[in-house]
Amino acid sequence: MDPNIYVMVLDTLNRATSQDAEVLKPAEKKLQEWEIEPGFYSVLLDILSNHSIDVNVRWLAVMCFKNGIDRYWRRNAPNAISEEEKQKLRQGLLTTNILGEPVAQIATQQAVLISKIARFDCPNNWPSLVPDLVCALKAPQPLVQHRSLLIFHHVVKALASKRLIGDRRTFQELTNSVYAFILNLWHENTELFLRHIQEGATTALITEHLEKALLCLRILRKLTVFGFKKAHESQDAVAFLNVVFDRAKTSLECRKLLKGRGIYPLELCEKFIIHLTKVALGVLGFHPFSYVPLIRPSLEFALYYCFTEQGMSLIYERFTIQCLNIVKGILQCVEYKLPKGVDQVSDPLTLQAHQIKMEVLDQNTVCHMCRHLVTHYFLLSSDDLALWDAEPESFAIDEAGESWKYSLRPCTEALFMELFQFRNVLAPELVRLLASLQQGPITPDDLNAILKKDAIYNAVRLAAFDLYDDVDFDEWFTNVLSQELKMKDNNYRIIRRRVCQLIGIWCGVRASQSLRPAMYEALIAPLTQSDEDPAVKLAAAEALRSTIDDFNFDVEQFAPYAPHAIAALYDLLVESEECDTKMHVLHVVSYVMERCGAHVARSGGTGALFAYLPQLWQHAASHNMLRAAALSATVHLLKAIGECSPNVRPWIVSVVNESTRLSEPAHVYLLEDALELWLAILETSQAPDPPLLSLAENLCPILEQSTEHLRIVVYIMQAYTLLCPEEFLTGAGGKCMALLEDMLSDMRIEGVITVLKMAEICISVTFPERNAFLGVKVIWPIIIRVIHCLLESDDLPMVLSVQLSLVSRVILLSSDLFYKAIQEAASNCAEYDRDPGKVLNRFLQVWTENMNLVTQVERWKVVGLGLAALLTTQNATVLERFPAILLNLTEVLNDVMKSEDNGTYIDGLVAPPGSRPASPLEGRGGAARWEEGGRARALDAPHAPHELRRRRLAAAHPARVIDLRAVVHHQLETLKVQVGAETFERLIQATDHETLQQIREYVPL
Repeated sequence: MDPNIYVMVLDTLNRATSQDAEVLKPAEKKLQEWEIEPGFYSVLLDILSNHSIDVNVRWLAVMCFKNGIDRYWRRNAPNAISEEEKQKLRQGLLTTNILGEPVAQIATQQAVLISKIARFDCPNNWPSLVPDLVCALKAPQPLVQHRSLLIFHHVVKALASKRLIGDRRTFQELTNSVYAFILNLWHENTELFLRHIQEGATTALITEHLEKALLCLRILRKLTVFGFKKAHESQDAVAFLNVVFDRAKTSLECRKLLKGRGIYPLELCEKFIIHLTKVALGVLGFHPFSYVPLIRPSLEFALYYCFTEQGMSLIYERFTIQCLNIVKGILQCVEYKLPKGVDQVSDPLTLQAHQIKMEVLDQNTVCHMCRHLVTHYFLLSSDDLALWDAEPESFAIDEAGESWKYSLRPCTEALFMELFQFRNVLAPELVRLLASLQQGPITPDDLNAILKKDAIYNAVRLAAFDLYDDVDFDEWFTNVLSQELKMKDNNYRIIRRRVCQLIGIWCGVRASQSLRPAMYEALIAPLTQSDEDPAVKLAAAEALRSTIDDFNFDVEQFAPYAPHAIAALYDLLVESEECDTKMHVLHVVSYVMERCGAHVARSGGTGALFAYLPQLWQHAASHNMLRAAALSATVHLLKAIGECSPNVRPWIVSVVNESTRLSEPAHVYLLEDALELWLAILETSQAPDPPLLSLAENLCPILEQSTEHLRIVVYIMQAYTLLCPEEFLTGAGGKCMALLEDMLSDMRIEGVITVLKMAEICISVTFPERNAFLGVKVIWPIIIRVIHCLLESDDLPMVLSVQLSLVSRVILLSSDLFYKAIQEAASNCAEYDRDPGKVLNRFLQVWTENMNLVTQVERWKVVGLGLAALLTTQNATVLERFPAILLNLTEVLNDVMKSEDNGTYIDGLVAPPGSRPASPLEGRGGAARWEEGGRARALDAPHAPHELRRRRLAAAHPARVIDLRAVVHHQLETLKVQVGAETFERLIQATDHETLQQIREYVPL
């Protein structure tokens, strides 16, 4: 770089911190250009370590440096930083200026930067890093000590994240070398900050030692969890773990003092306590057997602070969550549970852990925990009710995923459900709590009583499956719950919401079939009332989805309620303001459509919903997940109705086009649902139109990107091929087939079969006379590839079956095309001297020897028809295989022929007049298709356009229209004329006696 680069870079960094876009943009561009220049990062290091330079400039320098590490530090990265410059940078990153960085934010970024390099280079290329940091930790200057600890924390964090065996071994060696030192440093600083708090020292003094203690604790947590194979085998680790809960108790008392004085370090103190509990959770998760000695103290600790009045006066929410999660972790731990049906426990620590757990969690303790969870933690707080009033939609959306790790309510509910491994103790306790509610009516003004009832109802909801034998839900619903839904006081919205949730869960646990209509009415009622609370409506909608998404769901029973449900859900969708809420409602709509299908279509309640979707699409312009839900709902609407209104069709096509263009960033979220919608619009189309045909141009880029969506893309190609074969295969379809052929060698078995089945469809459809062989032309490279594959004969039977069927379809179309394919394949077969005769001989050998691997009966017959068609092609190689061909034809006849009452034989696959043939579109599941993972259903309307096209194709399937016995008889007679009676007799005599005996039952020879 230029000798004056330091000045130039400094000036550019200055300009890059400007608020003026005209100054900022060129400077950013220049910095990007310099990223790959030798020496650039050395200059950045000089700038960021110069404390006299403006803080914003140094901040930008460290961020540029950090980004460069990610991109250019790897040895094999394009434009990688040279080894000489790396060495210089490593030396400069632990200088006095770096370790004495006065600005905390810059110091943190420098620590992260060093840790990124350490992850690449430590210990092999940077062996001095850890010793230098340990040395710096002993420096007399407090700031240097703090910054060294900060760097060491981030280095340990980075190294602990590596998971290869060699890296883990290295980290264990690092742990052994520094653990005792860091532990002593932690003890030192912890004692100092605790004493300073108790003595009322200055904020600065408390903060100094508290920050160091917290950094040491973070380091110790990583070292303890990831630095030992068995933590309990290290005396230092055991010593550390034994004081964790004592330190937490003392820190909680000190927190109380800090809180009383209103001193700043309160937040730091809370972080320190939380990290102590994180140590316990980490060891419990990664070293359960090392945690066995801590089971009793940790349970007693959590029980005191979370379930007694004295303890609860000292705690705060985040700490409560951690403690409850420790209890949950112990209850959940597989290593602490006795295996069922085993007399002897394999590990004595398992028995010890189980005994400790059962001693601490005796019957009285478990019952107390259950009551306390229900009557204290489950109660809606004033903050909950305030949120409900201010943002009912946000309040109503349930937290999901792993929210139990961070939020109090999901955490308490998760622990409550885990406690029910003591079902025999807790079920009667919960029934007693439920019975206590029946002592008298609750007035709407008694909010406390309502909140208590809500909490108990919530507990019964969570434990529903464990209360199957203890609660008569039919009686409860009929006499109590259904009446409570009719109580319209504002406070009673709390109960109405919970009753809806109870119905939603208990319908799948224990609710009689005869009660379901009453449940549907109870849930639809709040949805149809304009003055009902939004949170209650959303709970009713979700409960309705649960009642429909149930094993015992009866479509006919729900049919009378379908139009009311759809209309109510539409109103709720329009009323909802939050995108997340609309998304939830759309999911319910999709469930109703999916489960009820044509019943919903007949109700006529879908028109308004269909008309609203374009408006919703525009509303969700910046909310891709809502748009994805809208696409899914549209798919289910189309499939339920079986047709697409001309008014909404242009919008659907444009939406599919927008969502399947890979140039659009939103395709990442929308592509999967858009492909389903694309297929649905094709299946409802009576005839192709220009927008639909131009849409097909989006298929190739999707296939080029990956095979993730191969199955649905091929379904779309099949639908196009049935709708408009000539237009599709002469355009986008032909390009797609060429691309699929090129991808075949890298595909897994499922993908290969999918592509071959698509090729079979291409030559199954009917083309105009001028393009009679268009299908063969499009798949010609695939046919050549199939011949090469069959010559090797190393494919699995399922692949070989489709390959033979495809070749047979070509033969049935034109034997000349088959011989032409053999000739072209031979031109690339050096091992067969490029001789078509040798290739054909080998091909027929593989065919006749492996034909019995074809298990699907229609394919079995088609392959037999293909063999029979070759008999009269006057090819000497074919006649050499005559005995084997006749043997295979006999076996096919044995399978497909069936005997009539009068003793005559008929072809059992030839469809009688007026019957509905099976679909040749294998993998589509006949008339209805379910996607993997329970996704959208294929159109099941018997008169849907695609279904009619499918039936026409199925009706023309060779296995269904050609009488195999007649074909074999005709071919043998023709062959006899072609070769003469004497030669024909010789061919017959070359065939074994048993085969002749069997074939004569069907065909006279």
